[in-house]
Amino acid sequence: MSAEMTLPEGWINTDLGSVAQWGSGGTPSRNNSEYYGGTIPWVKTGDLGPKIIKTVDEYITEEAVKNSSAKFFPKNSVAIAMYGATIGKTSILGIDATTNQACAVAIPQSEITSTAFLYYLLRSEKDNFIAKGKGGAQPNISQSLIKEHEISIPPLAEQHQIAQRLDELLAQVDTIKARLDAIPAILKRFRQSVLSAAVSGKLTEEWRSDNNYTDPWLELKVEDIVTKIEAGKSLKCIEIPPQNDEYGIIKISAVTWGVFDENESKTLPNPNLFIEDRRVNAGDFLISRANTIELLGNPVIVEKVTKNLMLSDKVLRLVMNDKNKKWLSLFLRSSVGRYEIESRSTGNQLSMRNIGQSSLLDIDLPKPSDKEQEEIVRRVDQLFTFSDQIEQRLNDAKSRVDKLTQSILAKAFRGELTADWRAEHLELISGENSAEALLAKIQTAKAALHGKKKKGKAA
Repeated sequence: MSAEMTLPEGWINTDLGSVAQWGSGGTPSRNNSEYYGGTIPWVKTGDLGPKIIKTVDEYITEEAVKNSSAKFFPKNSVAIAMYGATIGKTSILGIDATTNQACAVAIPQSEITSTAFLYYLLRSEKDNFIAKGKGGAQPNISQSLIKEHEISIPPLAEQHQIAQRLDELLAQVDTIKARLDAIPAILKRFRQSVLSAAVSGKLTEEWRSDNNYTDPWLELKVEDIVTKIEAGKSLKCIEIPPQNDEYGIIKISAVTWGVFDENESKTLPNPNLFIEDRRVNAGDFLISRANTIELLGNPVIVEKVTKNLMLSDKVLRLVMNDKNKKWLSLFLRSSVGRYEIESRSTGNQLSMRNIGQSSLLDIDLPKPSDKEQEEIVRRVDQLFTFSDQIEQRLNDAKSRVDKLTQSILAKAFRGELTADWRAEHLELISGENSAEALLAKIQTAKAALHGKKKKGKAA
């Protein structure tokens, strides 16, 4: 909260160093195997994220703690990441644990700050911490910067109320997120069921009956509708897409995700290397002959090309009558088509499989009449458009929900979530219960302790 803004009654502006004791840990030498595999939890930034940490990836030994800067922090301390992409990730230690140097750890001053409140407060400040990060590819924030970071805090009783309300509200947000996260898998199953119904004839079963349509399906091979297969070359290129009048080659990633992506391409160092009759054109039916087992043979029909691009040796162009392109695309994306592709693939590693042109052409292909094929394609397009619309709405909803968490946190730390509670509990937020009074007591106690230490040294 900005210092210029009017604070709710009983609140006070201070800094993080005033409401908690801060520290960080270290990393025992990796050269000493005896330091690892012990029983002492060792928290790293990768462990942060869950509200409460109860288990970690690595454990160290007592010998490791004695011979390194790894430090013990008690249960209910709050850890926050200070380095790289994890800056601002925060968790409560649900166990006594040590940490490495990338984690700053706060032990709340229990007289003025609750653990749950501090956890949510640090979460709400994540974007501010990221903005203060220094460094290049791996920005970082220091423990001193965190301690100096200005905050506004309410009285302790109100902190408990804020934390409780955030628990309730953010649990609801998490439930919504979980339900939204389940929808892509449902849409994937829906699309696959549509494709299965399409290539089996079930999608037009009622249509055939209503129209008294009896034309039989043919059992063909892919080679019966493909007149030829064309491939490009493997050439050493500049690893960026070509611009303007430059020339390039497409990568397999250009045809991997169901839509042709011309930006997944490389630039030829010499335009004379470009093979004109291997140019990628709108309307081309393209397919990868090498990819992971899940993505091998996924087809795309090129809708638009604005760059000078040619085929690579790993991307094939199947030449056929335009009316058959969508049908073959539907079939190869269906579970039956995927089985045919995967069962014919070769190679020792799942990370890169291959399918030869002869194997591709030998795939069994059920083929309805042109009229029924046209009806099937129309229905699939209609159903896929419907699912695409749902997916777009889903993405919009997820974006709004992602912003909702930060919005709720912001309201909490402006005092808006507990305005009604404050009005009913003035005695718990004023006088000796105010944040100002509690902070003053802590500062007095610190000053007294500091004075005793000075006297002790002088003696």
